[in-house]
Formats: sequence, C-alpha cells, structure tokens
Amino acid sequence: MHYDGTWEGMLCVIFDVFEYKLRASAVCAPQQQQPRLFDAVHEVSSSAEKARRVREGLLKRVGKAGVSELYQAHLSELPAIPKVILEVCIYYFQSTSNARYNYAHPAVLKMKETVKSVSRERHRMKAFVRFQRLQDDLYVALVAPDFNVLPLIAKHFKDRYADQRWLIYDEKRDYGIYYDLENVVEVQFSAEESLTQQAVAEVHAQNEDLYSDLWKRYFKAVNIEERKNTKLHVQHVPKRYWKYLNEKDGF
Repeated sequence: MHYDGTWEGMLCVIFDVFEYKLRASAVCAPQQQQPRLFDAVHEVSSSAEKARRVREGLLKRVGKAGVSELYQAHLSELPAIPKVILEVCIYYFQSTSNARYNYAHPAVLKMKETVKSVSRERHRMKAFVRFQRLQDDLYVALVAPDFNVLPLIAKHFKDRYADQRWLIYDEKRDYGIYYDLENVVEVQFSAEESLTQQAVAEVHAQNEDLYSDLWKRYFKAVNIEERKNTKLHVQHVPKRYWKYLNEKDGF
C-alpha cells in the first residue's frame, strides 16, 4: 500500500484496509515507495472524511492517549512504522479492552518502544533549542532532530515565549514552525531561500554576538574543570546536538 506520508494519509490506510478488506504486506510513504515485481499496489487517496471516521473510531476504542501514541509513532518516520501502526489499529478495533497495554502483542510493543524514543527526542528539543535574535526582532533556532518532533514542541514554546515572535526550523526536513504572537504555523523555504547557520548569522541583531559570547563565558565560568566527565556528559547531551549549542564551541 502506498500513501502520501501524512498522518491523515495513515488514517486513510486504516480505513481502506477495513473498507476493502485488504491485506497489506507493506505500507510505504513516498520516500520508501519502490515498485515490486508481481506485487499489486493499492494507492491510498487521502480524504479528510475517511481520516475523521477512523480517528473517531480509535478515540472510542483507546481514547485520546491511545491516538496520541499512534501519532507520535508516526512522527518517528521509521520505514517500518506505518505497517506497525496498521497492525496495532487492526488489533485495537478487533480487541475488547485493555488492548493498549498488551505488551505481548509484537506490534503494540514496537509502537510503545518507538513512542518512548520520540518522546525522548521531544524532551531533548525542549532543552537544546537555542534562539538567535535577528535584526527584525525575530528569534530563530535551527535544529535537526532524529524524529519529526516539531509538532510536539510547538505548544511548549508558544506558552513559554508567548510575547516574542520565533521560528524553529528543522534543517533535516526543510520546514519550520513560526509563531506570530497569535498562532503557530508551518513554514517552508524555497531552495534559494534555504535557512542555514551562516544565513542566520549574517542578519544577527545588534549585540546578539555579544550576548552569545556572554553566555559562553558564563558556561565556562560555572564549569568545574576537575569534575569534567565527557563520557557521562555525552550520554545526556549527544554530540549530534552540539553544533546548535553555542556554549559547546571549543568544548
């Protein structure tokens, strides 16, 4: 089965499986779609109505928390996860009660493990985002999380920085979330307008570099060199995040 890679599309996959009594050997988003010899491919067309019906059915079965888990698993973007989500949903619809907590079911266990990994990445993004103030008073942060967690951190930053315009941009996925003092919306740039560290640095607000240097000095001052444990530190702050943390320069 091929679908468009969106959450709405994933719900439509579930709808089609039940509606047309399909048995899917694989569920593929666009980046994983490859023609297979002798395989019949079902193209899933996204529909808000189909997605709504599946969502409401899942809410009745496993509640908001259960649907949220499925959504978070989908945001992992792991190649195997669409098939896992489909198997979990089939199990939910065909089971009686407490299906969410049946860790003996392979698909449920895999989904729970994936959700845990996505949740960990969400927590790290809340801690490791570093904003830079630009000349127009927009605060910009570049990130590259392992999973597509921007939808999961939008509310956190909207609540925390409600009086500032900000943009958090995912360099890996080429899109960002922008807060205009009222709403958070998704934004994308064209190839010619690509947002990079260098591009952001070129339009820093006056004194931004001074504040950045002050933060580095503070970080260095409170660091106790004799207690430095790089191995333990890397466990808590993996090196893949360091290029976005200005206090890590020269660490």
